[in-house]
Amino acid sequence: MTGAGPRDRDPELPLIAHLIELRARLLRCLIVLAAIFLAMVPFANDIYAAVAGPLLAKLPVGSAMIATEVAAPFVVPFKLCLFAALFAAMPFVLYQIWAFVAPGLYDNERRFAVPLLLTSILLFYAGLAFAFFVVFPLIFGFFTAVAPEGVAVMTDIGRYLDFVLKLFFAFGVVFEVPVATVLLIWTGLISAAALARGRPYIILGAFALGALLTPGPDVLSQILLALPLWLLFEIGLFLGRLKAESGK
Repeated sequence: MTGAGPRDRDPELPLIAHLIELRARLLRCLIVLAAIFLAMVPFANDIYAAVAGPLLAKLPVGSAMIATEVAAPFVVPFKLCLFAALFAAMPFVLYQIWAFVAPGLYDNERRFAVPLLLTSILLFYAGLAFAFFVVFPLIFGFFTAVAPEGVAVMTDIGRYLDFVLKLFFAFGVVFEVPVATVLLIWTGLISAAALARGRPYIILGAFALGALLTPGPDVLSQILLALPLWLLFEIGLFLGRLKAESGK
């Protein structure tokens, strides 16, 4: 029976049965993650070279990246493969979460949740792409250009990976702002008018969050994070207003 009832799954199902299902879904996620990781391992060095491309393209002729630890040339590319596998497996992981939660939702909640889930995935990857293709070339070009005369820019491969992973994560999260904004409005937790009135504080918060999420003290990467965050908030506010007005 579809309609008002919330579950296809038996609501009286004992807790142990839900835990068994959750374990099965977690195992599937781990298996998919491991499979993607193992498929990437033979190309670990190539993947690292691709991720290091934005910095290598800005280094002076004759400069190179360095490894300051003995095991770094072996460990760092494998670490990158693990995170790359996690990013690649994200749609499957989110689907497993959705499949576990969906039977407990009403039909109208499912229709509401599916577009938001798909949008969240697309926005997450859009954030990664924005960081790689827009932010990295700008900030690495700036860093190498302002190096004092006589200073050779030779970045450690491990520190570089930590830096770019933090930026990938920061931009992936920030690009979820439209979804969060729409959810706040659609669920009635806060009105679009209240969010609009709080715009000055949100802009200030965007720059504070940019300073918090970006690695290092550089102002450029903070601005490059804060401005998209503000723009994405405005997009979410616009879409939330449309939904609220159409529901009247």
